[in-house]
Amino acid sequence: MASILNDIPLNASAHDVWDAVRDFGALHQRLVPGFVTACTLDGDARIVTFANGSVAREVLVDCDEARQRLVYAINSERLKHYSASVQVIAESEARCRLVWIIDMLPNELAAYVQGQTEEAVVAMHKAFPSAAA
Repeated sequence: MASILNDIPLNASAHDVWDAVRDFGALHQRLVPGFVTACTLDGDARIVTFANGSVAREVLVDCDEARQRLVYAINSERLKHYSASVQVIAESEARCRLVWIIDMLPNELAAYVQGQTEEAVVAMHKAFPSAAA
């Protein structure tokens, strides 16, 4: 099973980043605008449209307010297994880390998914720009 880890430093408070992460239906507006172009809620899932045209149905597994951790899964024909967690960890009043871990099968798709996560990280940095920028 492939495991993809992104440990992303952000120049924003953990409170602000967590508020965007936990807003499950606003992914395209608050956390990764531009990378995700549309997101609609469908019960306990969100239908996500990516900038490259692909669409995924992400099911909310858990949203833990105390640990600032959200877990979601994708079930599709191409992916035999896809489980991801996103956790926000405060480093100071104005800085945090977003730890995004994806466990997936088949392994052959890991390079593609890793490339997509790199684009998502760029979008996150744009959503939470440095105060000095």
